[in-house]
Amino acid sequence: MTDLVSSNSSDTPDLAHATLGGGCFWCIESAFKEVQGIIDAESGYAGGHIENPSYQQVCNGDSGHAEVVRLSYNPNQISYRELLEIFFALHDPTQLNRQGNDIGTQYRSVIFVHDQQQRSEAEAIIAEMGADQTWPDPVVTEVAPLPVYYPAEQYHKDYYANNPQQPYCAMVVGPKLAKFKQTFAKRLKQPDSASA
Repeated sequence: MTDLVSSNSSDTPDLAHATLGGGCFWCIESAFKEVQGIIDAESGYAGGHIENPSYQQVCNGDSGHAEVVRLSYNPNQISYRELLEIFFALHDPTQLNRQGNDIGTQYRSVIFVHDQQQRSEAEAIIAEMGADQTWPDPVVTEVAPLPVYYPAEQYHKDYYANNPQQPYCAMVVGPKLAKFKQTFAKRLKQPDSASA
């Protein structure tokens, strides 16, 4: 896990990491950037068989990669369990290899675990959702060890914030984020805390 740590400053607390895929990474990244305790959310690719894949190769659906977001977070402010609760609220984990009209293995629901503790927590929450029948259909989220992670191209960083009027962002990402902000209002960063 330490190979993924990139400390921004000497006063940065010990960070933990999570790597999650739940459809288009623009939405997942945008939502998590708003959450208290998240230090960074970076779009990328994982789980495929091509080294250093391009967005085009991933979108073609034959590289094997999923669009993922790598989270760096302060575990004293937010737990891995809470991250997973937000993750499952941001997408439909019962859709196999798709999210809505986004179809292909690159849009699969996947949790790439960094260690055995994350695996245990991921499997536990999936089992709980099944037992509680949280969803009308079975959860198909894959839980797998973190493979090689590749950061996405620079233009994907803060894509929604930089392109809110782009048709996909306006029609798909924007409404999802609005619903997310209502549901998790108490977990969002406060504007005043940005300089803290």
